[in-house]
Amino acid sequence: MITDRKLLNNSQLLFKAVEEALKGGVKAIQLREKDLEIRELLQMAYKMREITKKYKAKLFINDRVDVALAVKADGVHLGQSSMPPSAVRKIAGNKLIIGASTHGIKEALEAEKSGADFITLGPVYKTPSKLKYGRPIGSDTLRNVKSKISIPVFAIGGIKEDKVKDVRSAGVDGIALISGILGAKSIKGKAEYFLKLLG
Repeated sequence: MITDRKLLNNSQLLFKAVEEALKGGVKAIQLREKDLEIRELLQMAYKMREITKKYKAKLFINDRVDVALAVKADGVHLGQSSMPPSAVRKIAGNKLIIGASTHGIKEALEAEKSGADFITLGPVYKTPSKLKYGRPIGSDTLRNVKSKISIPVFAIGGIKEDKVKDVRSAGVDGIALISGILGAKSIKGKAEYFLKLLG
């Protein structure tokens, strides 16, 4: 699950929502609050580390290698304008799992070559949070990328319950959700349901 506190109006509600998602079986949280000042982000990251540890879940910090190392996160997730995975490896050694956002075959191959441990690939379907990344790639691109790279691929972007079967049949290793879980009335219930669908 990827965080977006704006869906919940404030940070305190986000911590509660993350805990509910973890109770529902979510195994990894990516702290992605791009607009926060570094000090505020760091405080939030320490709190997220506490919560994720309690549920034995992984914590990834979006973009900020320094914050990820400071709070002893499990990993960092890099965008296309972030430093490349190879540079992160020089800084962090093997202390961090490195994920990379990709939007097609070229970026996916580059991420693997540069040393990413896994990628997110999307937007698979139309979704407000990913409009700036262009048209949805669809499940055929997922299938194509999955056949060409050996690191895990997580589908992202507009994945609702009725689309899980479609992305799973493309061979992906998992899915990444924002509003799919955070926008639900029962976050724990929705997390459980998605996990059941992923089977």
